[in-house]
Amino acid sequence: MKTGGLRSWILVDSKGKSSILDLDKYAIMKRVSIHARDLRLLDPLLSYPSAILGREKAIVLNLEHIKAIITTDEVLLRDPLDDNVVPVVEELQRRLPLPAIGLGEGEDDDQTVVNGSHNEIQTVEPTEFPFEFRALEVALEGVCSYLDTQTRELETAAYPALDELTSKISSRNLDRVRKLKSAMTRLTSRVQKVRDDLEQLLEDDDDMADLYLSRKLVAGVSTPLSGQVVPCWSPESAKLLSKASRISGITHEETDVEELEMLLEAYFVQIESTMNKLTTLREYIDDTEDYINIQLDNHRNQLIQLELFLSSGTVCLTVYSLVAAIFGMNIPYPWNHDHGHLFKWVVMLAGIASASLFLSIITYARHTGLVGS
Repeated sequence: MKTGGLRSWILVDSKGKSSILDLDKYAIMKRVSIHARDLRLLDPLLSYPSAILGREKAIVLNLEHIKAIITTDEVLLRDPLDDNVVPVVEELQRRLPLPAIGLGEGEDDDQTVVNGSHNEIQTVEPTEFPFEFRALEVALEGVCSYLDTQTRELETAAYPALDELTSKISSRNLDRVRKLKSAMTRLTSRVQKVRDDLEQLLEDDDDMADLYLSRKLVAGVSTPLSGQVVPCWSPESAKLLSKASRISGITHEETDVEELEMLLEAYFVQIESTMNKLTTLREYIDDTEDYINIQLDNHRNQLIQLELFLSSGTVCLTVYSLVAAIFGMNIPYPWNHDHGHLFKWVVMLAGIASASLFLSIITYARHTGLVGS
């Protein structure tokens, strides 16, 4: 069978230890028991929408820069050298290991987990989330914090630019605001996708129940992919089964998703807050655009008024020029030589008539509201 190209992954186990793996897609599919269509969601070369998918033995997570596969005892992340992924890996290393408390006198033995290799006895606090939920929480926190940081950076750049544009409308300020608005639109779309994914997950109890990997492991409801054989249980698997039974609260019914619902609601509120910031910024941009449009309309009206004044003056001067043109014709008149003093009166009357016509046009325009008073 032809193998695909090797991809870099970083693996973080339940003890917080990390290691870089170069695996092809078939090795990944065999390791975490997922289908090829789920693995394609994590391919950065392909454009797939964000998603949080619960499978039988894994959670497939595609949110922003975090492309991960979460199982009951390990987390696999794509692009381990990405600057945005490194903080998430560090947080996983810090928060995934469960705190261990030694047994005291009189404590019940069935609250312990035995390490088969070193025979060390540890207790797992039953109040802790299952491994997959702790890993999911780190991923959601990383995505929400990343988007919120980008939103605050956009706000820091946008508000001064909008205020500057309000005070002075110029090509430079308009181009600056245009770029900021484009960046805001793209960021809003990304935040909206994450918000919709969380909302859709919160509205469907069955989808949330699919994310309880430890519960399904203990209950024995996991089924292998077609063509695969279920491996025999090893001592390490027995330890994992015991730990999962302590963490996941098997005493609850399988339909109980209150734990996960509270976790998702917390980050839904955070991403909703980020969405509200972007909505407020959009409203501020829209208000600024309305103000600029009002200013431009006012300038346009002033130009129209100026054009009306100039047109009216042109008409009046045309009347005066008509009189001058009539007297400038080379046509003999009987009073041309005998009554030369009439020329002064004609010039004066023509000037008065032109000025009167101009004032009449302006008065009529102001009376009808065509120009301001």
